[in-house]
Amino acid sequence: MTLLLDEISVSVDGTALLRDLALTVGPRQIVGLIGPNGSGKTTALRCVYRALRPTGGVVRIDGRDLDRIPLRESARMIAALTQEGGSDLDFTVEEVVALGRTPHLRGNQALSAAERELCRRAMAQTEVSHLAGRGVLSLSGGERQRVLVARALVQEPQVLILDEPTNHLDLHHQLRLLSMLKGSGLTVLVTLHDLNLAASACDRLAVLSQGGLVTCGPPAEVLTEALLRDVFGVAASIVPHPLTGVPQVLYDLGSTPAAKGNPA
Repeated sequence: MTLLLDEISVSVDGTALLRDLALTVGPRQIVGLIGPNGSGKTTALRCVYRALRPTGGVVRIDGRDLDRIPLRESARMIAALTQEGGSDLDFTVEEVVALGRTPHLRGNQALSAAERELCRRAMAQTEVSHLAGRGVLSLSGGERQRVLVARALVQEPQVLILDEPTNHLDLHHQLRLLSMLKGSGLTVLVTLHDLNLAASACDRLAVLSQGGLVTCGPPAEVLTEALLRDVFGVAASIVPHPLTGVPQVLYDLGSTPAAKGNPA
């Protein structure tokens, strides 16, 4: 399934948050959105999972205008893991994961045996099976994040939208999640702050700054020392990973603007 952001613009109270963003995510492709805070990454994702309507442009799914697709149908196609994905209600883990089936059910329809097995597999995949009976409010941030990933998998989407999915995760679970995404066969649009993880996990990187697209392409073409200096305001060196050849960013804390200034 192909996801197209067709010249998307978003303005709020006269302030442009996104400006004519054009981006394509092809079938089974992982595209990472990277950029400084406030560059428009989350705003772009919110347009795709229909939490926000663009003020200009169109989001298309396999050529169809997303706004013309019934909400239940689009919820079966698109799953989202957002930064505000928590719950104030103390559902159990297995109850939260089962909520991923909601777009596929009618009324109070109970889960089928196959759907219950799907939930069990998703919890095993995200290593939360042992937490099934626990209330989500009792979990750590990382545990809760893995539960929400399981909920998204249970939804059986064709397009997966992830806003900083590695937040709160320890290194083991960060790598496990990104490896799972690479093998999922889904169309994935993801924001990541860790540029080294983004370079390893994504087929292409799209760089946003001040609501506009700076560049988009394979990590080896996008991640340059000049781009890091101009977009992120940091001095860094780019080296190939010794095993994969994927570009890796090496930072010099002594060359950052904060380090050069006088201490408070």
